Amino acid sequence: MSQTRHVPVMLQRCLDLLAPALQAPGPQAPVVVDCTLGLGGHSEALLAAFPSVRLIGLDRDKEALRLSGERLAPYGDRATLVHAVYDELPEVLARLGIPKVQGVLFDLGVSSMQLDEADRGFAYAQDAPLDMRMDQTTGIGAAEVLNTYPPGELVRILRAYGEEKQAKRIVSAIVREREKEPFSNSARLVELIRDSLPQAAKRTGGNPAKRTFQALRIEVNGELSVLERAVPAAVQSLAVGGRIAVLSYHSLEDRLVKQVFAAGAATTAPPGLPVVPERYQPRLKLLTRGAELPTEEEVAENRRAAPARLRGAQRIREEER
Repeated sequence: MSQTRHVPVMLQRCLDLLAPALQAPGPQAPVVVDCTLGLGGHSEALLAAFPSVRLIGLDRDKEALRLSGERLAPYGDRATLVHAVYDELPEVLARLGIPKVQGVLFDLGVSSMQLDEADRGFAYAQDAPLDMRMDQTTGIGAAEVLNTYPPGELVRILRAYGEEKQAKRIVSAIVREREKEPFSNSARLVELIRDSLPQAAKRTGGNPAKRTFQALRIEVNGELSVLERAVPAAVQSLAVGGRIAVLSYHSLEDRLVKQVFAAGAATTAPPGLPVVPERYQPRLKLLTRGAELPTEEEVAENRRAAPARLRGAQRIREEER
């Protein structure tokens, strides 16, 4: 196991954002949900920093649950780990008999473990089977997407999820190559992307395969559609005074989180009312000015923190029934 996988991104800032909600006195122990458990780095810190807290950890990856279970074992029944995708949060809480929670944390994107395990096919830097499923028990892998999707659909995915300007050029090459032999491994795809891009496009923005791999991963795991459901559901599950912190790693995720938070923090009253009735008042208060970035020191210590964007919000009012 490499050490990089043990460094949770923007850890102290996440703890500081959630602290007021997790330290507030109340009749029951505060509950915090780590919606993206991974290897349990953020969860371990939450359990250590807030001794009265009960933690619910969700992950769709069974291997992550096994490893984080070992890590969090010293905390006994304070930690409940569940095999679930994070848009299933309402069902998980209902099953556990928890009406509302005091804190929710999302650390989006691909986990360090998935990047470090070569055979999962997430990393473009090493040759591996093109899988990319976060939950290897369900769904289709990246190779099947590449080999079976119509060209127009592949172009749409690369543009929408990878923000890839050269999508058409790359897809033409993929379609030509898959007719000769179906794709199975990442090295062939990386090489094909390199060969199909103009020189100028190769000079900027790191590995030229990065955007295509991101797009395939988002498609295989349905990440954006899951997130579209998950963030509003998480806001809904917060008690008044509860706080949510979300770490995103690309602009598509961050934009989605920003929209949900902004909508919650806005009044829904028709324009021109002299007094805004309670039911139109904002439900959320924003806790970050825009998205906060990791410090230079943190990026120097943990390069995977570089693209991180952190947003936080607090629930200030119940829904009107």
